[in-house]
Amino acid sequence: MAQFRLPQNSKVRAGRTHPAKAGAGNTRTFRIYRFDPESTANPRLDSFTVDMASCGPMVLDALIKIKNEIDPTLTFRRSCREGICGSCAMNIDGVNDLACTKAIADVRGDVRVYPLPHMPVIKDLVPDLSNFYAQYASVKPWLQTRTPAPPDRERLQAKHDQEKIDRPSACILCACCSASCPSYWWNSDRYLGPAALLAAYRWIIDTRDEATGERLDELEDPFRLYRCHTIMNCAEACPKDLNPAKAIAEIKKLIAERQH
Repeated sequence: MAQFRLPQNSKVRAGRTHPAKAGAGNTRTFRIYRFDPESTANPRLDSFTVDMASCGPMVLDALIKIKNEIDPTLTFRRSCREGICGSCAMNIDGVNDLACTKAIADVRGDVRVYPLPHMPVIKDLVPDLSNFYAQYASVKPWLQTRTPAPPDRERLQAKHDQEKIDRPSACILCACCSASCPSYWWNSDRYLGPAALLAAYRWIIDTRDEATGERLDELEDPFRLYRCHTIMNCAEACPKDLNPAKAIAEIKKLIAERQH
């Protein structure tokens, strides 16, 4: 019988335990993935018990408190704290989410925090998004036109046409969707993934754009587009309630329609 095991250096070992200060009453324990690229040691899972009496309600609040008061070496991304920049995307309690909008009260038991799955880890909770951003750039996410812009005004668009691109434009590039997609896990070198394809769709349906044919040509590929099997993990994971799977299906439909 075939046996499949993780490489020895990828197995997560037990880490350090940081108890709460004496006298703390309302506490929660956070079990956080730690990885130091400068060390030869395996990744570890550190345990931090936090006094919630002096901590904000969100997971990001706890991470900031841990970094400021317990372990300054803890590394993670964060910026807006409003759910609009996508910087603090990570895997919390087994689900890809934004730490700044994930309430600690919504998690039962210990709060387990890992980096986004199936991506190289730079350090601790920071994944390497270089490939993710390169794929986003590859769909040319900007307006492409041949007709010169009017000299005295912007390029106008009907309200009903603008509404079509309103939701796809709300993507914050947090990578929660792509990191939740099994097709992306196994084919991220060739499959563009939900986030990049949602961005492509946003420009394909923009009535002001004049490169629709070229955009569809670029996507008509067994891997770049068609590795999506409509698993729907992306729609479930999106913190902005977008539906990349639907956008991908619409791209496939547009390609099929132009062939007949």
